[in-house]
Amino acid sequence: MKKLFIQPEASIKDALKQLGKSGKSCLIVVNKANKILGTLTDGDVRRVILKGKFLKDKIKGIYEKKPVLLKKNNYTQAQIKDIFLKKKVDIIPVVDNAKKVIEVIFFTDLFKKVKNFNNSKAFPKTVIIMAGGKGARMKPFTSILPKPLVPINEKPVIEHIIEKFAENKVSNFYITSNYKSKIIRAYFSEMKPKFKLTFIVESKPLGTVGGLSLLTGKIKKPFMVTNCDTIVDINLDDLMNFHISNGNDITLVASSKEHTIPYGTCKLTKKGYLQDIIEKPKFDFFVNVGLYVLNPNLIRLIPKNKSYDMTDLIKNARSKKKQIGVFPIDDESWIDVGQWSEYRKAVDRLI
Repeated sequence: MKKLFIQPEASIKDALKQLGKSGKSCLIVVNKANKILGTLTDGDVRRVILKGKFLKDKIKGIYEKKPVLLKKNNYTQAQIKDIFLKKKVDIIPVVDNAKKVIEVIFFTDLFKKVKNFNNSKAFPKTVIIMAGGKGARMKPFTSILPKPLVPINEKPVIEHIIEKFAENKVSNFYITSNYKSKIIRAYFSEMKPKFKLTFIVESKPLGTVGGLSLLTGKIKKPFMVTNCDTIVDINLDDLMNFHISNGNDITLVASSKEHTIPYGTCKLTKKGYLQDIIEKPKFDFFVNVGLYVLNPNLIRLIPKNKSYDMTDLIKNARSKKKQIGVFPIDDESWIDVGQWSEYRKAVDRLI
């Protein structure tokens, strides 16, 4: 239960990280004595980020200060169900007379069948893994193996990627390939996967999304596209609900990233004199992790038999007034294995 607790002095970045660790969509704001002050949902956090709040800002003015509560031993299961349905909340904290949190009741505890049923209807089952590149940054491995088969702890990276999607009940995968495509197909023929897997072979390199043109008319619902060197560990229901409820045509997943300049930086006056020296300043950014949700009509914007990157598609979509959303996640919720410095970290994290 402590994983759900956060204090009001915490930053937005802290909240993102805590949501990732808890695996839940809501945190409970408490003081040092565990007395409840409010609740904070992942939706609350994402909304303020997208409105321009800084990751270092405190959550004090963000969380719900009048949450739905229950007193200890003062409720029935039928009453709880009624509260969940009427108030449309994900969690209900249970408190004692001093308002200390002693228990947390989750919507999914009481409505597992309803939740799963709704998700099975709304959640699209299609993921496209773009695996046609040469993986130049991963040489010498990729001089022999295609990048998707680069091993991490005795398992190729593409299998790690698929496992994360499978944990979210995704069972339909497309893999676009070009470079050493026969080796990739041979690996999966030996593996005998339990999920549906379709290969789309590019006759020539088509960039990061050019291969999607080969799927024109084959996909009818919003689908996910991922790079083959990105392992993302998030709740995909939340991502899809965000995409659909916001009416997005494209949603890209972005991670909070802190960068420290390892020098003292000089702040100058308007006349060019030294005003201050700031030692090793830190800056927060959101970086594109390489996971996207696309509406199927976007495929028509991709030219056939031509190299075309995701940046080209986004630029084209923006010119046509398509809505492009950003889904923020914590930096610890994804792993980049597309370059050696990050690959070594991935080996340690995926033990």
